[in-house]
Order: sequence, then C-alpha cells, then structure tokens
Amino acid sequence: MDINSDDLKIFVAVVDSGTLSAASVHLGQTTSGVSRALARLEEKLATTLLTRTTRRMELTEEGHLFLEQARAILAAMEEAEETIRIRRQKPAGRLCVDAASPFMLHCVVPHVAEFRALYPDIRLELTSNDQIADLIEHRTDIAIRIGALSDSTLHARALSSSPLHVLASPAYLARHGEPATPEDLARHELLGFAQYELGNVWPLRHAAGNSLQVTPALAASSGETLRQLALAGQGIVCLSDFMTRADIAAGRLVKVLEQHSTGFRQQIHAVYYRNTQLSQRISCFLEFLQKKL
Repeated sequence: MDINSDDLKIFVAVVDSGTLSAASVHLGQTTSGVSRALARLEEKLATTLLTRTTRRMELTEEGHLFLEQARAILAAMEEAEETIRIRRQKPAGRLCVDAASPFMLHCVVPHVAEFRALYPDIRLELTSNDQIADLIEHRTDIAIRIGALSDSTLHARALSSSPLHVLASPAYLARHGEPATPEDLARHELLGFAQYELGNVWPLRHAAGNSLQVTPALAASSGETLRQLALAGQGIVCLSDFMTRADIAAGRLVKVLEQHSTGFRQQIHAVYYRNTQLSQRISCFLEFLQKKL
C-alpha cells in the first residue's frame, strides 16, 4: 500500500499536538479515526513510529527519521500549492487571530474595517486570551504574543516592540503625591498582574539593580483591567505603550519615575504553526498589521 499526504499530515499533527485527542481537534476528525490512521501508517511502513502509553507518546528512532522526511515532503507540497494559488486567486478563507485583550482592543480592532475593505474574501475570527493559548487546541492560525518567546515548536515573526511606562492618573497623584524614587513606591497603592509574575517586575533603576519586583495592592489578570483601574485613580501601574499611548497624550495618565526608567521594550511577535511559506491570507494580515504597528 502506498503512503499518501493524508498519512503524513496525520502523523505530523499527532507529533506536534502531543496527544491523539488534540490532533483530532486540529484535523477535525475523531480520536479513534486518528488512532486507526496512525496504526495503518505504521502497518504500511512495517515499523513502530510512536510508543504510546496512557500518559504520553514518544517517537522511536524510526519515528524521528520519518518525521524529518514527512515534514520536508509536506513543506514541498504546500509550497507548490501556495505558489499556484497565489498566482490565480485573491487571499480568501478563514483566518483566526488570537491576542491578549489589550493588544486586540488597541492594536487590531481599530484597523479591522480597513483590513476587511482590502481583503473582503478573508473571514476574520478574533479571539482574546490573556494567558498563552495553544494554537492547535484553539484552531488558531496566528497568535500575537507580547514579551519573550519560550515555545520552540512555533515559528515566529517579529512585528514590533513597545516600551513599558510606569503611570498614574492625575487624580491619584493629587491625593497621594508623586514618588521621587523607586523606593518610594513602597508607600503607594500599586496595581499589578495576577498569575503573571513577570508583569510585576518593573523596568526601574534603583540601588539594588535595573528591575524592581513589586507586590500589588490590587491585582488583575488582564492588562486592560489594570488600565481601567489606573484611569479610575486606584493606583500606580506599569503597562505597555501600545495600550496607554492615547491616555498619555490626552493627560488621562501621567508617566512617573521616568528618569529611573531603563528603557526596556517588550517584543511583539506573531507566532504560527507552519513549516514553509505562509499562506497568502496569513502573510497579508501580518504585513498589514506590521505597517500599523
């Protein structure tokens, strides 16, 4: 029996997903169907590609060799298909973009009308996850991630970077005074992140170093919630420029301790699961967004 591209796609999806159930969601098939297809592939090859237990799967030596070849074959097929498609049709189809709610609200939503006018055949789906989302599990084409990347299985494209600002509302500063040094923050109401400790490390130079670990008096899981709390005069916050630029320009939020800032910038990446040339709809969205950023 000959091996076909569907066999290769199922095998690669199982490896990338980590479980049969996650692969079935990505492929739009049943878990039992994926399991049978994988067994048929191993039967065709007369070898075991994956050792499976109730808790995890591991590639055999033959599996590692076959995976490398399978990826190369699928990449070549996708590139050939994409080249022909680009030559004869406009970008079209479903495009699911995931980003934390502050980035979605401040950097994507304002430009959606223009993007849809330019590419009317692309069906956008916008989702917001303040925690890192699994692309396969959520059937996401592109995820916008702020900060350092750690997932080596993802391909990434740098889009921009955004400085962090320590901010407070004029009303809060009128009531509590403005801190003169980072050490003064200990006497202020601080707003910070829940379940995201890196968000509570502020880029401020002080006697002990170039970053300051703060303990929030009031914490929230979403940067947009923290922005609203700061606007309401509830405390001092450290947030990215992309979501506070308009507030600063309008005077709704004021930079504090600016002379102590390290100038640290958060990196903004688009991440995706692709092994070759990006599909046309993904490529045009990233180019469009990069220009806007």
